[in-house]
Amino acid sequence: MNRYVIFTLQLSLTICVCLFLLVPIAMSILASFTENYFIGIKSGFTLRWIQEVWAMYANTFWLSLIIALSCLCITIALGLPTAWALLKSPSKIATYIEECLMLPVAIPGMATALGLLLIYGSFREFRESWAFILVGHVLFTLPFMVRSILVVMKSSHLHTLDEAAASLGASPRQRFFNVIIPNCVTGILAGAFAVITLSIGEFNITWMLHTPMTKTLPVGLADSYASMRLEVGSAYTTLFFVMIIPLLLTLHFIRHLVSPSSEKKI
Repeated sequence: MNRYVIFTLQLSLTICVCLFLLVPIAMSILASFTENYFIGIKSGFTLRWIQEVWAMYANTFWLSLIIALSCLCITIALGLPTAWALLKSPSKIATYIEECLMLPVAIPGMATALGLLLIYGSFREFRESWAFILVGHVLFTLPFMVRSILVVMKSSHLHTLDEAAASLGASPRQRFFNVIIPNCVTGILAGAFAVITLSIGEFNITWMLHTPMTKTLPVGLADSYASMRLEVGSAYTTLFFVMIIPLLLTLHFIRHLVSPSSEKKI
């Protein structure tokens, strides 16, 4: 009886938390298909708000996707060798460097963006391009990629595997591509999950760095809620989910697909 009561309480708490998280999202999605949200469902359903948002803000969706994928490629290219260098460094030095890497996460995004504006704001072409926003996103998301890869490296005893490959005559290049990268796939995918979600949803840095021609999805979403009808902002939110959920599910599927093979290699 006690176990049944505990299970019921746990299940009830889980359901309450899920409802607390999901009901606002469901209401927002419902509003995007409602003719008039304040009247309710009886006002009828429509796709007008979705069509209006897509007509006005389609470019923000594609730009956010381009920036997120570019950010992912750069963080992998920088994060993998950085994590490997930290693994091989003395523990005290590696700890200090890790703390420094986390500074962009600890500092408010607007402060980071202000620093970028002070340093690079005078370069007009760079300032007006989406690459300027990309730099801010890389600074913000790189620590998550490094941490994810470093955890996998430590748990798989990659340093020992590298030394074993070196004793067998493998060159540094062969060890990096044939030993290090294959055994870090799960960490790379975990980092990719964080980088994609953080980059697409990042608002503070993007809001400070964007121009009217480089408006991304979160900035457009804020504009739609601030200056238009609630239904338009809700429609924007719905299209945001339509874009982000398939990306996250794809990463999740790839991660589980490669996990068994990665474990065998370890």
